[in-house]
Amino acid sequence: MIFPEEFVWGAATASYQIEGAVKEDGRGQSIWDTFSHTPGNVVDGDTGDVACDHYHRYREDVRLMRELRLAAYRFSVAWPRVQPDGAGPVNPRGLAFYDRLVDELLAAEISPYVTLYHWDLPQALEDRGGWTNRDTAYRFADYAQAVHDRLGDRVGDWTTLNEPWVSAFLGYGNGVHAPGRRDPAGALRSAHHLLLGHGLAARRLRASGARSLMLVVNSSPVLTPAQVNDPSAVAGEADAAVVDRVHALLTRQFLDPAVHGTYPAEVLEAAARNGGTDHVLDGDLALINAPIDLVGVNYYNPCVVESGPGLPADAAWPGSEGVRFAAADAPTTAMGWPIVPDGLSRLLVRLSQDYPQVGLMVTENGAAFDDVVEGGRVHDDERVAYLEGHLREVHRAIGAGADLRGYLVWSLLDNFEWAEGYRRRFGIVHVDYATQARVLKDSALWYRDVIARNGL
Repeated sequence: MIFPEEFVWGAATASYQIEGAVKEDGRGQSIWDTFSHTPGNVVDGDTGDVACDHYHRYREDVRLMRELRLAAYRFSVAWPRVQPDGAGPVNPRGLAFYDRLVDELLAAEISPYVTLYHWDLPQALEDRGGWTNRDTAYRFADYAQAVHDRLGDRVGDWTTLNEPWVSAFLGYGNGVHAPGRRDPAGALRSAHHLLLGHGLAARRLRASGARSLMLVVNSSPVLTPAQVNDPSAVAGEADAAVVDRVHALLTRQFLDPAVHGTYPAEVLEAAARNGGTDHVLDGDLALINAPIDLVGVNYYNPCVVESGPGLPADAAWPGSEGVRFAAADAPTTAMGWPIVPDGLSRLLVRLSQDYPQVGLMVTENGAAFDDVVEGGRVHDDERVAYLEGHLREVHRAIGAGADLRGYLVWSLLDNFEWAEGYRRRFGIVHVDYATQARVLKDSALWYRDVIARNGL
């Protein structure tokens, strides 16, 4: 089962989840610093203050990447390291870290894939309204320009946003992520301003010579319970209607404006019932519709729904009235997420059909399990099985015509798993948080062999 010759193999991380050093070299405070230090927000009161100490141990981590033969490393830049207050002059010591990291990667013959926003908004901007404030989109474009000015001579692959649905609807809708607000109207407004920031930044990056631009979404196939295990199952009229609506709220809300320059009717209807659409100004969709080269796909599990007449909208899903979010009949990971590998192939094929103008890359795929170090080894057979099953579906999707360019496992390292703290381990490299010792799990050794032979 061999992959195309030019297929890109790599791994991904995010700044707040691994860097630590939250008060070093002029870094400002982020919304995740504030959120994690607020009692009750994160399991066991964990914070990202130290995390994997990648800020100091990045050379060791790059050596591990080279040992695993990774061709690409997707990492995010911490906005508050670059602009402590979210605007104004850049912090040269903060940018210098990413200078060092990029140079280390290139010396190891690993391509850096830079994500500009993976959720760590400067707290100073949140104090002025955060993503509910239109001005944040313009500040993001300025920040993107500043990072490209420093790294653009060596970095060709750029991502504007990671999972704007999560930023908007878990951060501002149901409040389980930073900044912890519970305001459906604010969530919809935030989603639009995130997209506006994407478009503004993408245009400036392109004008500055960026080789490749990507928007990363947490897309999932939206299925009825019967369709989880039977792709041929036909949904009834009521179920089919809610499947289409949830797909619009999850995926089309972001990709339709970015690729086609339009909003789905379902999103405009949700906004009309939650504060209106006055935040969508004339010309915004033209700005958002900046040409991109790739859509990044973060896939973990399907979204399972069925008709639920009379049910109110879920706090994270404004516009989901009459939708019941259901369980999937499938084994689960330690996160409780159902393991449905063929959901990935279904998703990739559909995205390639719906958005043929852009290529695709799996930018996150992985699983948390309860890993244990025994005799200096981590025998994570469940993760190996998970990854193998999903890579088989990636190969199937390519065979079915999906324009898929690469696969980045989530995650390189065990790390701070947002509101779950440190109790959930997604890494193919085990991290002992007390000593910061790294151990390659069996899944890392397996992945190294997959990369070496470019296939299964």
